[in-house]
Amino acid sequence: MQGPRPVVLSGPSGAGKSTLLKKLLKDYENVFGFSVSHTTRQPRPGEVNGKDYHFVTREEMQKEIDAGEFIEHAEFSGNMYGTSKGAVQAVQAQNQICVLDIDIQGVKNIKKTDLNPIYISVQPPSIDILEKRLRDRKTETEESLMKRLTAACVDLELSKEPGLFDLVIINDDLEKAYSELKETLLE
Repeated sequence: MQGPRPVVLSGPSGAGKSTLLKKLLKDYENVFGFSVSHTTRQPRPGEVNGKDYHFVTREEMQKEIDAGEFIEHAEFSGNMYGTSKGAVQAVQAQNQICVLDIDIQGVKNIKKTDLNPIYISVQPPSIDILEKRLRDRKTETEESLMKRLTAACVDLELSKEPGLFDLVIINDDLEKAYSELKETLLE
């Protein structure tokens, strides 16, 4: 994996990773490139295959994992998610800094590889605010919302591990969070 040092963005669903990432990719489209993850879940309204995710079957994904084609993968809410080597190489081939959006399990898995990214955790100011953000999306059932909140509590607890992240951004103000992210990455 040659090229500039990648960036791993992690944090619970609803913390604001995607919003920060979209802003970054819009403002610096020639500098940063997004590594498109694979998933076995169904697309949400408006999501595009190959842009938001590579939507694949469980069988396809398992075959590629078994063949060693993934840097990391995890299962969440009954669906598989993962980052393929090809997705990262596609960004690096464009001579861009690859940005990966990865959960805490994935962060721990990447620590075992030679990828050597900058690790950034994006966190909500509180679980209550996170719950409100997730409810406002109107994409979750009550059951899936509870699963996400439980996962968020675990995620936030695990992210306290010393040395796991190079930077922790508390996203209580989008502009402030974005400026912290930019400052770190533009170094």
